[in-house]
Amino acid sequence: MPLLSGLEPNHFNMEKRFYSNGKLLLTAEYLVLDGATALALPTKFGQDLVIKQGKDNQIRWLSKDLDHSVWFEGTYNFDEISDKNYISKIDNVDNALLEILREAYLLNPDFINKSNGYIIETHLTFPKFWGLGTSSTLINNIAKWLTVDAYTLLENSFGGSGYDIASAQHNTPILYHRDQGTPNVKAATFNPDFSDQLYFVYLNKKQSSKGAIASYYNNKPVDLSPLVAKVNAITTAMLAARNLNDMEIAMQKHENLLSNILEMQTVQEMQFSDYEGVVKSLGAWGGDFVLATARENPTDYFISKGFHTIIPYKEMVL
Repeated sequence: MPLLSGLEPNHFNMEKRFYSNGKLLLTAEYLVLDGATALALPTKFGQDLVIKQGKDNQIRWLSKDLDHSVWFEGTYNFDEISDKNYISKIDNVDNALLEILREAYLLNPDFINKSNGYIIETHLTFPKFWGLGTSSTLINNIAKWLTVDAYTLLENSFGGSGYDIASAQHNTPILYHRDQGTPNVKAATFNPDFSDQLYFVYLNKKQSSKGAIASYYNNKPVDLSPLVAKVNAITTAMLAARNLNDMEIAMQKHENLLSNILEMQTVQEMQFSDYEGVVKSLGAWGGDFVLATARENPTDYFISKGFHTIIPYKEMVL
């Protein structure tokens, strides 16, 4: 994406607000990194970014959680953002944000060169620990603010498949795949008649996507093409599911396939072996949300297992 040109010196000092959707990955977790077609769901929850004029050639940053509590606060001098000798080091929130700002500067230096400073706040509309895309919504918001390509900013900072960026940018379910590294996004029709029998359950811990991806790369077979084809067929089957039974068959096939690749038990085998419906991991295995089917409201069951965040499909998905 071309850089901005012909900007007035005060262009970046205007107060602005940007918003991006959160995400859930329904199919192709892990394998989306290797070209599989994923069905992704933008959520009704997300994050906004508010930029106001600052001073002293600094960015004063404040990040707020759903309850308006401050979960991160930092100050960045323009000099450290534009430092050509900067060494990437994403080992905490402070360094991770600096890395994003640094890569944004490399894509569009005008936001530093043509400003005196910023006061920036982010606001989540979901609890940070839910794992619905705190980083991806931030990267997409920054990319919108600076008119740079969000996928490039992601690749140069955090890395990943990019499905979360696509979700941040769309207001309908999407089909997403990478073709030789290039993102391909297509709006999908997924509003099943049985959506009132689908629930999202939070597993009480946030999973590290980076750690999960590293584990996947250590275990995956050399030739992934047969597995990619199988996942693509499952994605198609989910989209075509006419009833809850069709959906459950596709979910179970997906769980069994990934279980073999990752050499891990499914979440249902580990935690919900007595559950009457089907439970499927979403995104990185071992944390965040799962999708559960239910012919009756499953709230009491999951609460009895210690899981108190149970969200009906229509309250989560755009």
